[in-house]
Amino acid sequence: MTDSSQNKDRIFAEKMLPGDFVFDDKVASVFEDMINRSVPGYSTIIAMIGVLAERYCQEQSRIYDLGCSLGGATLAAVDKVSCQRFSTIAIDNSPAMIDRLQAKLDGLPQFAGKVDCRCEDLVDSQIENASVVVLNFTLQFIPLSQRAALLSKIYEGMKPGGILIVSEKISFPDEKLNQLFIEMYHSFKETMGYSKLEISQKRSALEKVLLPETLEVHRDRLKSTGFQSVDVWFQCFNFASMVAFK
Repeated sequence: MTDSSQNKDRIFAEKMLPGDFVFDDKVASVFEDMINRSVPGYSTIIAMIGVLAERYCQEQSRIYDLGCSLGGATLAAVDKVSCQRFSTIAIDNSPAMIDRLQAKLDGLPQFAGKVDCRCEDLVDSQIENASVVVLNFTLQFIPLSQRAALLSKIYEGMKPGGILIVSEKISFPDEKLNQLFIEMYHSFKETMGYSKLEISQKRSALEKVLLPETLEVHRDRLKSTGFQSVDVWFQCFNFASMVAFK
């Protein structure tokens, strides 16, 4: 199978009929290029997820990558963690993503038997004995009405001292700042080679699928769930990553 990192994202390059964004095989085939050119600081976030996992993974516990896509966070964590006895579970509801991640793992003997790939809806997934849980640009695709219940389930399935990492596209309560960061983000995408047509069409496709919230909303919900010491460890424009401790 061709390495998806070699495939350039041209999905929205031609004028197309309106439609919602879907994580199908077409997206999966270019996802690594898409995400690295679409999220400022993505490679830094992935690398630091590995560092955080190394620090907080507990012996005989589990690492969960929820909404794992092609497993960037999964592989970063497994590569760094020094625990002798732990298991890693990568979950995504896209069969195309899970198939490609499994194929990638099959070609990486150093990860053999270290990752359990599951194609599931996160609403139905079981979270148990977790010391590290990652929601890397995943919660934003969960319906607003289901986010609190998902976080509660994660919290209940975590070990004391465990961490939850939540990366999200965010919005700002101040409209002037919100518009500024959106415009800066679009300028960033242009510097990464996307045309105005691609930016506009992808934004329209994501409009009803990716629903961002403010950092205050994220913090308040995490704390009301029971998490302690919640705050941002990375932010660039309207993208941020938070860490929360149980």
